[in-house]
Amino acid sequence: MNIKELTKGIFKENPVFIIVLGLCPVLGVSTQVSNAIGMSAGVLFVLLFSNIIISALRNIIPDSIHIPAYIVIIASLVTIIEMLMHAFAPAVYAALGVYLPLIVVNCIILGRAEAFASNNTVLDSALDAIGMSIGFALSLTLIALIREVLGAGTITLFPVGSFSGVIEVPWLVDNPFKVMALAPGALLLMGFLKAFFDWKAMRKAG
Repeated sequence: MNIKELTKGIFKENPVFIIVLGLCPVLGVSTQVSNAIGMSAGVLFVLLFSNIIISALRNIIPDSIHIPAYIVIIASLVTIIEMLMHAFAPAVYAALGVYLPLIVVNCIILGRAEAFASNNTVLDSALDAIGMSIGFALSLTLIALIREVLGAGTITLFPVGSFSGVIEVPWLVDNPFKVMALAPGALLLMGFLKAFFDWKAMRKAG
């Protein structure tokens, strides 16, 4: 197993904080932790299977139509995950709204198909997809956790039995920083986190 392909998407080539891809869903659905988990699951499903399929067909798909072919493959997988979420997680499906079908044109998915899966083996492409998906999930969940805690004073998960799925944070639930739940708050937080990770990378390099 090539561990490098698995870990690079988590740290060195994190799709959100290092490569800065897929910011539309990151900023749009990061209002609740449950939304972040749902979107992360969707991206994992689509990225993993699109990388595997595109890698397996990389010597068959003509260069002249490879981008349209990739989009058809990705769109088919997005349709599958949409139907699965609509059937088994309707609340998450409704919360993600238009951002779920927009996975079709997500730069992370298309970027890995073009830059990696089309030039590497199925195993390496699968590991690349898993690593990138974990990196995306951790980044999105971190942003959602900070935004929801500060902006609403809650942590929204999924209801299980008598657990409602919502954890209230003392003081913040009654005195939230409401700007964090809005688009400007998402942009500010993303900027601060991006600056922090750039600073960490510079310290490590220096």
